[in-house]
Amino acid sequence: MAELRSCAQCGGSFRPRREHARFCSAACRISWNRQHTRGQLTGDTALSWSLSAMNDTVHRLGKATGIDLPEALALVSESVWWVTLVDATMIRYHEAAYDRALTGLSQAARRATEGTFSGLRFVRNWMGYHADPADFIQPQHDPEGGEAPVAAWRWSSLPSLELGAIASDGRRWEAARYRHYNAYLARQPLGETMTSAVAFLNGISPGP
Repeated sequence: MAELRSCAQCGGSFRPRREHARFCSAACRISWNRQHTRGQLTGDTALSWSLSAMNDTVHRLGKATGIDLPEALALVSESVWWVTLVDATMIRYHEAAYDRALTGLSQAARRATEGTFSGLRFVRNWMGYHADPADFIQPQHDPEGGEAPVAAWRWSSLPSLELGAIASDGRRWEAARYRHYNAYLARQPLGETMTSAVAFLNGISPGP
């Protein structure tokens, strides 16, 4: 059973539908946003800077070739960090727009999109903290025997997960992220994962 949380606006208890949920209803979320933030998806805002940094980093990942493993892992980790940061910010401040973007997808595409972001959160939380970064990545070779571009490298399958180091109230979310990682990221090219995530986030449009 999902844990109870206190709504950041009214203080009432609710069961979160997604891991970043802070409000018991859309009305409370809108009221809080009106009182505490004027963030927009365009203009000179922290979010617009984050979007630019995300796009730049993932673009560099897509162009990277002929670099060593530590440098590649650092670039992958930076890309994942920016994508998950922007995703969390969108959900926190523009949840209605985020949900509209999801609703516009087919059922299968929505499951894949939500699963991909959940899997990327798993990478963010575990890569370099609870697991060796190299355990996540499988370098690939081109047909002529050299190393393929980093974007063509693949996420590794992770057959086991030890949740003992995770606080008990976070284990349910972390177990779900782990399942989504193996379902939607493992064995897939890094570039395809990051490109699809960035395309979804860039396609979110705010509005009433």
